[in-house]
Amino acid sequence: MQDATPKRMIIGISGASGVTYGVRLLQLLRNAGVETHLVMSKTAELTFAYETDLKIAEVRALANVNHAIDDMASAISSGSFRTAGMIVAPCSMRSMSEIASGVTTTLLTRAADVVLKERRRLVLMVRETPLHTGYLRTMTALSEMGAIIAPPVPAFYAKPENLDDIVEHTVGRVLDLFDIDIGIVRRWGEDEALKRRSPSLRKIAP
Repeated sequence: MQDATPKRMIIGISGASGVTYGVRLLQLLRNAGVETHLVMSKTAELTFAYETDLKIAEVRALANVNHAIDDMASAISSGSFRTAGMIVAPCSMRSMSEIASGVTTTLLTRAADVVLKERRRLVLMVRETPLHTGYLRTMTALSEMGAIIAPPVPAFYAKPENLDDIVEHTVGRVLDLFDIDIGIVRRWGEDEALKRRSPSLRKIAP
């Protein structure tokens, strides 16, 4: 019997710096025909005001379905609601810690906890530096539980020309983890231009 369930993805946006990653994921998944379910923390709304010119209504309009952060009876709070998994982009240390402990206080962390217990893919784009030992231990615990820790680290081998290029490549690599390839990643070994070193790196100044 063929599975007629549409491919669904949960996108969580926490209050950490880097909310543009969540926005770009929503845009790309919409273009790829993936049904998106957005849950955004209250502090994320503040971060949008600091980091972008976007209105919250514009961000919400990018998702197929929006879920209130305090709606613990929402569909994404149940494992019976099937999804391909969840990406938290960006993921704050507080959200990460709640997910690791299993003591969740918002729909964002509850949805992530459900993804873990159902053995679905959970990707956390953790956004903090430097990392103290407590953060590192929490990340290790999450990795052992099945989550993927994917900090938004720039890939300079792709020779980005601007901030958009950096964001695009990073979220493209995150989507790779769900076998979603929309042709935006410059891949090592497949792009001849990436094999040539930049002239500025060939000579090291004395």
